[in-house]
Amino acid sequence: MLAIGVMIWLGSEVMFFSGLFAAFFTIRAHASVWPPAGAKLDTIQAGIFTVVLVASSFTMQKAVWDQERGNRRSAKKFIVVTLIMGTLFVVNQFYEWITLSHDAATNPTHTAFASLFYIMSGLHGLHVTLGLVAMIFLLGRLKGPKGDPGETAVFQGVSYYWHFVDIVWVGLFVCLFLLK
Repeated sequence: MLAIGVMIWLGSEVMFFSGLFAAFFTIRAHASVWPPAGAKLDTIQAGIFTVVLVASSFTMQKAVWDQERGNRRSAKKFIVVTLIMGTLFVVNQFYEWITLSHDAATNPTHTAFASLFYIMSGLHGLHVTLGLVAMIFLLGRLKGPKGDPGETAVFQGVSYYWHFVDIVWVGLFVCLFLLK
């Protein structure tokens, strides 16, 4: 039931992010220049951290498979690797925010592009952070020598959420960094 509940909840998250994408494309369609002149986004750095986040889906899935097979030690190791990768992604997002906020073209109070950039990447960063917190709770569940009957469903639910967050970022990366 938990996994089904997570899937239903993720359906609402799809609608939430769909609204953000709709706002992005609507505002972009009415802009004469997009992104604004002078906007200097570091596409290579963002691309590297996109690869890091997408790779974390694989480590998360490996942790789930290990947990399902009773290999708690390996599951713990791959949760920690996923936590590190997700944390690196969030730290990079903060770095981008600080760097971009000093430029008038990407200051969120000056252009629609910048406002959308901060809203979309910020809400996604919040979702990534919530996923990291969920993984910390997963590590807590792995403390004992044996799992409880509901443990596998919790691992699967967190992994569904993490994969969703990764997929959303790929869409955001394409919109914010690649579409000119």
